[in-house]
Amino acid sequence: DLVLLLERYPKLHQTINLVPSLILQLEDYSAGRAFDPYLTVTLTPTEQLNTEHRRFIIEHFFDANHHTLIDPHPRYRELYEMRREAGKTWCLENWTLREYSDLLAWHNLAWFDPMFWDDPEIATWLKQGRNFTLSDRQRIFTKQKQILSRIIPQHRKMQDSGQLEITTTPYTHPILPLLADTDAGRVAVSNMALPQYRFQWAEDIPRHLEKAWDLYQDRFGRTPRGLWPSEQSVSPEILPYITKQGFKWICSDEAVLGWTLQHFFHRDETGNISEPEWLYRPYRLETPSGDLSIVFRDHRLSDLIGFTYSAMPAEKAVADFVGHLDAIARNLKYRQGTGATTLEKPWLVNIALDGENCWEFYEKDGLPFLELLYETLSKSIGKCFSDNVSAAIDISINQSAITSTK
Repeated sequence: DLVLLLERYPKLHQTINLVPSLILQLEDYSAGRAFDPYLTVTLTPTEQLNTEHRRFIIEHFFDANHHTLIDPHPRYRELYEMRREAGKTWCLENWTLREYSDLLAWHNLAWFDPMFWDDPEIATWLKQGRNFTLSDRQRIFTKQKQILSRIIPQHRKMQDSGQLEITTTPYTHPILPLLADTDAGRVAVSNMALPQYRFQWAEDIPRHLEKAWDLYQDRFGRTPRGLWPSEQSVSPEILPYITKQGFKWICSDEAVLGWTLQHFFHRDETGNISEPEWLYRPYRLETPSGDLSIVFRDHRLSDLIGFTYSAMPAEKAVADFVGHLDAIARNLKYRQGTGATTLEKPWLVNIALDGENCWEFYEKDGLPFLELLYETLSKSIGKCFSDNVSAAIDISINQSAITSTK
């Protein structure tokens, strides 16, 4: 849904990371090869549900944000209130097959992104509301598979058009610095408490990188340029492996840059960085197997999207976010005028966050916020534009060299 929305705003470019193991899971589910406890009971005839099945349904089929995913749907809310007011034991003892069948359906329906609500079948189910059958649930699962099967082709289409850059991650999402050496934490924090037994298995690093590289080539028809290290974790030991595999850039957090430069960022009363020329630029890492670009995210701006804006009206959240971007630009221009920096445009403000964590806390999965944000940024082209990381690095003349990342 994120890239489908982005496609409506062709002036905007983005970078999206897809973990290799996630791609394989999407393919397994869309092909009907993967099952999990939720899906298994969803497709079980209600008359065949035993006590353990029913207990699992009552316990786990409200695993969704109450305000954004349950409340908007009257029947789902009704079932939730039954459990909240009467308790799980009462539901287990008193619910009929109708309650179970409706809950099985609604847990799956509620997770359809609002961008798909105008699909004729989904619209019919949402309007129906109750009295769902096994046939309904089977057709809901078929619709889920159809949507899942579109994800990778849509990303490839938009990468081929130039609007999207897709990055990858080590194959099964390992924390590479810990795979290389569990003592890596003491590079930055010398007194860090560590496990009793040291672990080192750097031999697996090239395997994860090569398998991620090969899967990317197969699914997207080109070689990747960017690598999102799992949890944005980096260490000097892993960098030569990354450059040897052929990756051109990686990303990490502003705190990593602070530890590396031994310069910790100050923020003013509005939360904006006082030394923007240190953060809003790519850097060049010099490694034994070649140079590697690295960008660092603005931690606070990323967290505003991840944890704060979901509780605000979309208009106020977008105004606040764009206001921060404007303030960053003003500060950089001011510091140029005073000689505090010679950093030239383009300035790169990197916003990076996990894509699966925050959106269920937003109204309609973030659709009102994202629509307004994309519309606002589209109208700001010229003074502020959204680009992918590789393009920003390619046009940057501001890549200062740093010898290691701590």
